[in-house]
Amino acid sequence: MAITAKMVKELREKTGAGMMDCKKALTETNGDMEKAVDFLREKGIAKAAKKADRIAAEGTTYVLSKGNTAVILEVNAETDFVAKNENFQNLVKEIAEHLLASKPADLDAALNSKMANGSTVNELITEAISKIGEKITLRRFALKTKTDNGVFGEYLHMGGRIGVLTVLEGTTDASVAKDVALHVAALNPKYVSHDQVSQEEVEHEREVLKQQALNEGKPEKIVEKMVEGRLKKYFEEICISDQAFVKNPDQTVSQFVGSHNAKIIDFVRYEVGEGIEKREENFAEEVMSQIKKN
Repeated sequence: MAITAKMVKELREKTGAGMMDCKKALTETNGDMEKAVDFLREKGIAKAAKKADRIAAEGTTYVLSKGNTAVILEVNAETDFVAKNENFQNLVKEIAEHLLASKPADLDAALNSKMANGSTVNELITEAISKIGEKITLRRFALKTKTDNGVFGEYLHMGGRIGVLTVLEGTTDASVAKDVALHVAALNPKYVSHDQVSQEEVEHEREVLKQQALNEGKPEKIVEKMVEGRLKKYFEEICISDQAFVKNPDQTVSQFVGSHNAKIIDFVRYEVGEGIEKREENFAEEVMSQIKKN
């Protein structure tokens, strides 16, 4: 029986399995949809679909560099137990190696890119879900490049709870770049310098600060001067170049980097689960659910 794209699509929607797995199941069962579902279930592939509605807010970040290219990524799981699992950690490293080699343009391209064994990243994750028993997602990644006169700073905090990748030019001293990465992990800046902050954001903050000063009863003739002073403090909070260096608050980060004839080009900071709405669960129930799985 001829296996059509429509049949593959239907089976994929029923099971959540990858296209190639669906096509193989339909071929093996001569196009019988129900038998194909059973075929995938028996292989453990269809299990992943049942976990699609779960919240994966735990997991890890990871940083890998080779030559002048580096990647930082976040892979999520449902529980911290699985995030520390060796199979999960190996999966993250395998994905990182592939992303570094293939350099996909975005997340969709990454998930659909083919690995050395012929399977896509999405299919690799689906297979891992079946083995590990939790929803797993590649949430995000970023690829960065440097020149031969630059260096990457790589830092993982609490085993990957926070991951930071920095890019410096003008030095090849990895310890300098790592110190900057450590600073980023601690203070969570948004920008490298003032020129990266949009005029819209600056004007919005200026208006907020103006209203704050007026609400405090400050005379209008001194409000403008106060606003500019407070705006300077705002830049110190969000721009790494203006921040007091975490290892030596007597100097700014830009002064520290400048003392090594270097300049911060870029940085990425990922914190596991940030922005994901987590379920509130009873801790005892969570422990029991883990015991039942084992």
